[in-house]
Amino acid sequence: KSSVQTIGEEQIQNPYTELLVLKGHQDIVRFLVQIDDCRFASAGDDGIIFLWNAQTGEKLYELHGHTHKITAIAPFSSSDVTEEKTDLIITASADRTVIVWDCASGRQVQKVSCFHSTVKCLTVLQRLNVWLSGGSDLCVWNRKLDLLCKTSHLTDAGISALVELPKNCVAAAVGKELIIFRLSASNNGSEVWSILEVKRLVDHQDNISSLVSVNDLTFVTGSHIGELIVWDALDWTKQASECNFWDSSVQPDVQPEIKLSQSPHETSVQHLTSDEECVFAAVGKGIYVYNLQMKRVIACQRTAHDSSVLHIEKLPNRQLISCSEDGSVRIWELREKQQLPAEPVPTGFFNMWGFGRANKQANQAAKKIHENTPAYFLELVGDLIGHSSAVQMFLYFGELGLATCSADHLIILWKDGERESSLRSLTLFKKLAQNGDLQLKL
Repeated sequence: KSSVQTIGEEQIQNPYTELLVLKGHQDIVRFLVQIDDCRFASAGDDGIIFLWNAQTGEKLYELHGHTHKITAIAPFSSSDVTEEKTDLIITASADRTVIVWDCASGRQVQKVSCFHSTVKCLTVLQRLNVWLSGGSDLCVWNRKLDLLCKTSHLTDAGISALVELPKNCVAAAVGKELIIFRLSASNNGSEVWSILEVKRLVDHQDNISSLVSVNDLTFVTGSHIGELIVWDALDWTKQASECNFWDSSVQPDVQPEIKLSQSPHETSVQHLTSDEECVFAAVGKGIYVYNLQMKRVIACQRTAHDSSVLHIEKLPNRQLISCSEDGSVRIWELREKQQLPAEPVPTGFFNMWGFGRANKQANQAAKKIHENTPAYFLELVGDLIGHSSAVQMFLYFGELGLATCSADHLIILWKDGERESSLRSLTLFKKLAQNGDLQLKL
């Protein structure tokens, strides 16, 4: 029997009671990126990029240009002093090309095909008005797609993730290593750039699978064997680490499963996200809330889903959303536990027989457990059933709802049923009022 929490049909706190199914993709949809308040792009293994309206579900553009699957996608809003703001997206593919697209027209702006390997990640440094591509080397480009500089060949496996750091630095995950690079532009105004390797961090025991920037002072990495490391973003020193996500003492009220060993799949950190206070980690089938000030896990669901959790995000209102290989999307609420008062040490009659000492030891043990026990818990408040295969990721659009993409080739827009109903009533009321005006004029 699965130990995963279930929720009944009466999901009072789940607003997503309506859905729109968006069809078009012919293979796994792996990526969703937000363009603005009401537009987003989707991409995946069919090599096609679609632009959508998040309110109506209308397909705006279908972008063809890649011959293999999409491996990375990033939005890039450029605003030159001489030009008005243009919304662009950059896509990389297994066909070893990178294309820049104009979101307003759906046309191809520029294409580069000089790569020696597949580009696995793209990062836009908005402040410097450049973007980076990570593959077997790290390249720096301007928005016209001129190559400004590049590193030497790093590894055949390539860069798996990139994160921007202060002082014109970036951290690149290359296998088990974290390489810090510094970018510098020439002072004479010419487009001469250089990229310099300044440090290699080798604290991880396994390949780094996830990277997230918390703020200008902190960034966090996670590995395939469940290590989470908190780093200082200015001097790149290790601030804290957590390796016991699967340890039963993290959640003492749950009976630990008896296992001889943990497979890497069960402890892999698939995704990290953060607010200023906590890091939210998708680890194996579970989700964990790690408090950066306390330097410990304060809440967790060790079996949040039946299969690996692929993506996790925190909503503005103390809620989390997670999606999984099992095809489900779940909403969680971070709630504070009601703390029970500590029991006093018994005295008198029991003390004569030495029970007091035993109880004192028991109390100290209980106090220790109490200190390690998370002060919060994650309550399941919504379960969105719609996809028939692994849900790769999602985008949260506030009152416009939630977009999810899946291996079933579909994108689903989940809508607030009450809001949609009131919008329909309002539209109908306006229509009736207009008709009434027409009749009066006649």
